[in-house]
Amino acid sequence: MVEGASLDAGSGTNFCWSCLGDLFAPDRYHVRCLLALFGTKQPPELDINLAKFHTAALAMAGHVSLSGNQRKLSLSLSADRKTLQVSLESGQYILKPQAQTFPALPENEHVTRLMAGAVGIEVPRCALIELTDGSRAYIVERFDRPRGGRKLRQEDFCQLAEISPKQKYDGSAELCARLVRRFASEPLVEMLKLLRQLYFAWWVGNGDLHLKNLSLLAGGDDIWRLSPAYDALATHLVLPDDPLALPVGGKRSNVGLDTWLAFARYCDIPTAAALRVMREPGLQVLHLDRLVDRSALPQDQKVAQREHLAQRTAMFTSANPSLP
Repeated sequence: MVEGASLDAGSGTNFCWSCLGDLFAPDRYHVRCLLALFGTKQPPELDINLAKFHTAALAMAGHVSLSGNQRKLSLSLSADRKTLQVSLESGQYILKPQAQTFPALPENEHVTRLMAGAVGIEVPRCALIELTDGSRAYIVERFDRPRGGRKLRQEDFCQLAEISPKQKYDGSAELCARLVRRFASEPLVEMLKLLRQLYFAWWVGNGDLHLKNLSLLAGGDDIWRLSPAYDALATHLVLPDDPLALPVGGKRSNVGLDTWLAFARYCDIPTAAALRVMREPGLQVLHLDRLVDRSALPQDQKVAQREHLAQRTAMFTSANPSLP
């Protein structure tokens, strides 16, 4: 376990390792959360530890392409849904263990994903899961592989811009808007989703929302929409003062309300609609604080994240407290 991190409320109440809701039993998950994520009432077994993880990841080399720098494995459920096993071809889940360089990244991604969902961003189902050595890992369902269906077509923003993945930090929020305008089936609808994802990254302190971490996804109806949010971390917790990966109005830091409203105008989003998006995290800040408190983040990171959320809320409110 990560030192100082706990999912125990300390008063006989545990918090679900998926939704962070109350559990009044020694279990780790709500049955409803297990059914939603795995389609089973019991958590599947996972015979993987950190020592084995590196070997398994090497065996997958060349078989799958998963973006980002964290170590990852592709997993599938066995036919009886009792075991999660490494899958070289058609994994339904992605597993991310503890990182050697930075502390508590699985716990960080878990609570960040829950916070994103709380402010209206579409997110995949996820949970924390314990490896055989007692360490926690993050497991998330792949949104491009719907259960019982064909693999969905997905194009990340590097692919859409026809640039190398090595240039994933060379874009901008405005480039993303142009890509959505050009390739999304319903650009005005998806532009609002783009604003929500970019703004939330700034709000939560995610300095790694780059061009590879934004995608368009073609559903079963062949309509190209912005994909659910993925690979989202509050990077400032391990890299203090981490700037935005994609500048907004030419700025990676010191991005204020006027800059975001100017970007919204660039996206053809009415000011009133943009303000509703930008106000939502502040309206939900008490709930977001509760998620942080219940998370398995180390205590110092919990304090840092609560302070960060309070600062962002104050910045928005003080910019113009009379906004409609």
